[in-house]
Amino acid sequence: MTDAVVIGSGPNGLAAAVSLAQQGAEVRVIEGHAQIGGGTRTAELTLPGFHHDVCSAAHPMGILSPYLRTLPLEAHGLRWIQPPISVAHPLDDGPAVLLHRDLEATMAQLGPDAGAYRGLIAPFLSNPHGLLEDLLAPLGIPKHPIQMLRFGLRAIRSATGLSKRFREDRARALIAGCAAHAIMPLDHKLTAALAVVFLLTGHTAEWPVAEGGSHAITKALASLLESLGGRIETGRWVRSLADLPPARIYLFDTAPRGLAEIAGSVLPDRYLRRLSRFRYGPGVFKLDWALDGPIPWRDPRAREASTVHVGGTLEEIAASEAAMWRGEHPERPFVLVVQQSEFDPSRAPAGKHTGYGYCHVPHGSTVDHTAAIEAQMERFAPGFRDLVLARHAMTAADFEAYDPAYVGGAITGGVADLFQLFTRPVARLSPYTTPNPRVFLCSASTPPGGGVHGMCGFHAAKVAARRLSRFPVSPL
Repeated sequence: MTDAVVIGSGPNGLAAAVSLAQQGAEVRVIEGHAQIGGGTRTAELTLPGFHHDVCSAAHPMGILSPYLRTLPLEAHGLRWIQPPISVAHPLDDGPAVLLHRDLEATMAQLGPDAGAYRGLIAPFLSNPHGLLEDLLAPLGIPKHPIQMLRFGLRAIRSATGLSKRFREDRARALIAGCAAHAIMPLDHKLTAALAVVFLLTGHTAEWPVAEGGSHAITKALASLLESLGGRIETGRWVRSLADLPPARIYLFDTAPRGLAEIAGSVLPDRYLRRLSRFRYGPGVFKLDWALDGPIPWRDPRAREASTVHVGGTLEEIAASEAAMWRGEHPERPFVLVVQQSEFDPSRAPAGKHTGYGYCHVPHGSTVDHTAAIEAQMERFAPGFRDLVLARHAMTAADFEAYDPAYVGGAITGGVADLFQLFTRPVARLSPYTTPNPRVFLCSASTPPGGGVHGMCGFHAAKVAARRLSRFPVSPL
């Protein structure tokens, strides 16, 4: 007998399955690929012995997730490797800006902006886990209302507006690099929220990589699920209701479009029309490199960071993100680089290294942006191209072909602006429910959105668990 079927085995699908299994439900996960993982798969994309993360790579939200951090994932094989620092932000003039866990060490690099930076971040460091618990929850009454109010006064602004509290390029660049994870123009409201959140995570725990590859995260979740009696079936694509086994409830770790394609016949037309208006946003173009040595950053201290924000000043990053939002491919893109092999020698053969970098591009783009990304790498790491043994490229269209949940190459589950942050995928009292009481959505297209944190799945499972006893086991 199956109580709950979860379609999709990304971090959210597995988190939902684990949560339900912890409550005694018989759970079955169905995955179309031969391997589980969604955005946390790892593969030899370039040369034998070079293990590359296909999508997500550094995991500040993974190690700090209010749900994942309560699970015994280490006992199931997950080992976080934390670097000396979380982020390096190279600049043309002067040394890179480094996001240290220690607030004072970060402030020491910011000159006359040190006091303003302290005023921005220090109020949240007394209880960062409490703030993250509220931020990674659906809209409701926060557990820490005063702290949330203080955060909201900063978060509602744009990143460019927030940057006006700083006088020099170094602090402004650090803000811009963190804000650009929003995949929106930096003059849009709420981009300041991403800047503050990512800075806060860096002061709470160094941004880790998973030993052996990001697939270790979902492998540990799967192992935990199976220890609780859950089952996982791979290599079985669910394309219609006929592909689903009988159960009491069904949770979809898919894009809204995938939910509509599979379960549209049991959902009302009005709801389907609302799903069709969901905005997925821009895509990404990604390169993985097999390297003959470590990335030769002009400032060698950048090798101490798991993540390097390559893009220069706030003005340059803002121009890059505005261009891709307009449907253009920026000549100087903002590139998010992760250098896993600096800290995890299992990623590459002895003496060799892996490199990972992606930039934001228009929705569905098929343009090869290799030259532009590697020009940015050469700008801050002269001699980089000489180290490239092999490269593997994925366009935005390739990402969608790889995983249908990445509609148009959008890796965060959809635009998270003022109009779609808390009402994703549509405005409902509980965003995880649908008009069919047996059907739920648990993907990154629900609150709190993208990231390897499992919180979308966890919150969806809390809602779904209340309905288990209401329905018999039957086809949908």
